[in-house]
Parts: sequence; C-alpha cells; structure tokens
Amino acid sequence: MATRPIEIGPAGIRTARNIERLRLARGLSQHQLAERCTALGRPLTNTALSRTERGRRRCDVDDLVVIAIALGVPPAALLPSWTAHGAVSHSAAQTLNRIQGALLG
Repeated sequence: MATRPIEIGPAGIRTARNIERLRLARGLSQHQLAERCTALGRPLTNTALSRTERGRRRCDVDDLVVIAIALGVPPAALLPSWTAHGAVSHSAAQTLNRIQGALLG
C-alpha cells in the first residue's frame, strides 16, 4: 500500500521561507547551517535543509529548534506571525502567540 505524502500547509511554507531569510541574512550557506545543526547534535544534511527551505520536506519540531539555535534566534522567530496575515482575530492571535511562547521559550 503506497503512502500519500503529507502536504505542507501555509504555516510550513512560511516557516521554510523564514529559515531561508534568516540564513541568508546571516550570510550562511545551506552547507554551513547544516554543519552548525550537526555540531549541535542534530545531524542535518544540506540536502535536507534545501528540501526544507523549498517546502519539499517537513520541518519537525526538533529540526526547528536546532535550526533556530544555529541561527541564533528563538524558535518562535521561525514560525509565522499570525497577526501579520490576519488569519485569525486579534484576541485569538494573542492566545496563539502566548501558547507559542510558552511551548518554545
């Protein structure tokens, strides 16, 4: 029985773009960022990172945390800003941001 790939939704795509944007802002190649992640104890190849940035590979929470640490930002900095997209009401966005902050530090 063949398994269907899990689609990457809008939050995953936005996270992928944020990873790439911050990596480039720090002047890092995908290879350099992957090496930093591996040195932090989470082996990550530049191919895996490339697929993540292109939205071809899901970024699990362990990858997200180590990528954030390697980039020198809190994990929440890689996640979409719900208030910027108007996807939810202001009070719901505040609740989501509090939950993100509590879960991700």
